[in-house]
Amino acid sequence: MNVSPSLYRRHRFPAEIISHCVWLYFRFSLSFRDVEEMMSIRGVSLTYETVREWCLKFGQTYANHLRHRSPRPGDRWHLDEVFLKINGRVHYLWRAVDQDGDVLDILVQSRRDKKAAKKFFRKLLKGLQYVPRLIITDQLRSYSAAKAEIMPSVQHCRDKWQNNRCENSHQPTRLREHVMRRFKSVGQAQRFLSAFGVIGSHFRPGRHLYSRAGYQAVMKSRFATWREVSCVHVAA
Repeated sequence: MNVSPSLYRRHRFPAEIISHCVWLYFRFSLSFRDVEEMMSIRGVSLTYETVREWCLKFGQTYANHLRHRSPRPGDRWHLDEVFLKINGRVHYLWRAVDQDGDVLDILVQSRRDKKAAKKFFRKLLKGLQYVPRLIITDQLRSYSAAKAEIMPSVQHCRDKWQNNRCENSHQPTRLREHVMRRFKSVGQAQRFLSAFGVIGSHFRPGRHLYSRAGYQAVMKSRFATWREVSCVHVAA
C-alpha cells in the first residue's frame, strides 16, 4: 500500500525533501525551526511554516501506510494513561502498546472513567480488528469495568510492575511535549501523537534486541519501507 504520487501534485519540492523533513520532525525531538535550519545547511531553502504544513498534510498519511504494511501486532496489550495539561485543563492520554513496545493506538480524552475506557477499547478493536489474549493495566478500576462489557473473555493482569513497558513508552511523548511547550489543543495533541506514535515505533525497533549487524539490517529494511510509503522511489 503506497502513497499515490499525485499526493505531491503542485508541490514545488520533490518527495525526497518532503519525506525527509517529515521524518526528521517525527523521528527526533526537533522543532519546525530546527528542521528548517538543518535543511538550510544542506542548501535547501524553505521556511518552518512549510515544514509545519508538510507534517500536517503528510505525517498521518505516512503513519497510516506504515501501519498497514506492519505485521500484525502481538496478542498481549499493555495499556496506560497519563495526564496532559492543555490550556490549563487536565486531559488524559490513553496509550496501548504490544509486548514488543510497538504503539497500537492513542486517544486523548478529558476523563479516565469507565466511559472513557470503553471508548478507547472500541477504538483499539476497530483499528486492529482482533481481540488480544491478555491485557495488562495499572490498578485503575475503569479498565476492569470496561473490559467486562467490551472484552469479557480476555485475560486481565493488574499486577504491580507488570505494566512498565507501556509506562516507559510515554517518555518520548513527554520529551516532545517539552520541546513543543505543551500542546495547544486536544485536536493538536491527537493529530501529532497519532502520527508520532506509529512513525516513532517504526524507527525504534529495540536496539538491545539485535546484534550490530542485525540492527543495521532491520533499519535498512525499515528505511526501505519508509521510502515506499512516501513514494520517493516513484518521484525520483
